Amino acid sequence: MDALGNPIVFHITAGNVNEGPIALTLLEQVSLTEVNVVADRAYGAKTNRDYITEQGGTYTIPPKITVKEQWETNWWIYKERHVIECFFNRLKHFRRLATRYDKTTRIFRTFLYIASILLMTR
Repeated sequence: MDALGNPIVFHITAGNVNEGPIALTLLEQVSLTEVNVVADRAYGAKTNRDYITEQGGTYTIPPKITVKEQWETNWWIYKERHVIECFFNRLKHFRRLATRYDKTTRIFRTFLYIASILLMTR
């Protein structure tokens, strides 16, 4: 998502897949130079954080409580993550997306793009 809450790239996974490791495939598709990546605790793995800094970006990801090496988090910037959560909440108003009626990923992705376009034009 960009700073306005508009989607940049989608990656569809199965419902039982942990999204943390998938973050690298999403980050590789976006230029991170001088970008601040804001994400929740699930994406705070060292590999994700190292990749962001190697690409010239910064991150605002709070550490999990169980992590031994805690890092600083700017909580004022982190609060801007609500824009992302609001977008996903609006996507769930499309019942077809919330319950995943489509059997194939291709059709689900197509409707996801259509719903995103409709939300961005509002």
